[in-house]
Amino acid sequence: MEKVTLVVQPRDLIGSRNARRLRKTGLIPGVLYGHGKEATAFAVDPHALRPVLVGGGTHAVLSVTVEGQSKAYNAIIKELELDRVKSTVTHIDLQEIRLDETIETTVTVSFEGEAIGLKSGGMLDESTREVTIKGLVTAIPERLVLDISAMDINDTAKVGDLVVPEGIEVMNDPEEVLCSLLPPRKVEEELEEGAEAAVAGEGGAQPEIVGKGEGEESTD
Repeated sequence: MEKVTLVVQPRDLIGSRNARRLRKTGLIPGVLYGHGKEATAFAVDPHALRPVLVGGGTHAVLSVTVEGQSKAYNAIIKELELDRVKSTVTHIDLQEIRLDETIETTVTVSFEGEAIGLKSGGMLDESTREVTIKGLVTAIPERLVLDISAMDINDTAKVGDLVVPEGIEVMNDPEEVLCSLLPPRKVEEELEEGAEAAVAGEGGAQPEIVGKGEGEESTD
């Protein structure tokens, strides 16, 4: 697997207040950690990070270089924090890894193809779009694909139906449901129930929406 290069800037000041100031300058705060070493705080230009996310994806192996240092670190993206309104990256955590290291991580399941049951008026009910897999960091795929073309009304696709690359192990229960093809009658019932619930809830108290706003973060 070809590694993706990412150059970051050293960052001496940490904490939420300093992170907010950093974002105002157009940079994204981040942390590199792993193998029992002291965490290294850094800042990265969004223009440098964008091709990494687009070209390599969130499971790519990165060759990270801190400006002013000659050593390059092999790392993966452990966590991305996004602004809930703009969907821009507000913080990034990188984990240093060895290329011969086995890790567990979560990947997306992509449903592809047009199910037979959809042509009969059915509806695809997606139970989950993520599974946990285990394998060498260099073998972790960006996603797993499930072909649903042959699914008819009342069919169910499970984790055990996934075609997994060699050397990759899926940690979820093989019987866990990924998606089902609901019959037209069931679809209509669910739509009617949803409409009745909406009418009954009119005029009631609205639920409180809690989330991380721009500039807020728990760890820097």
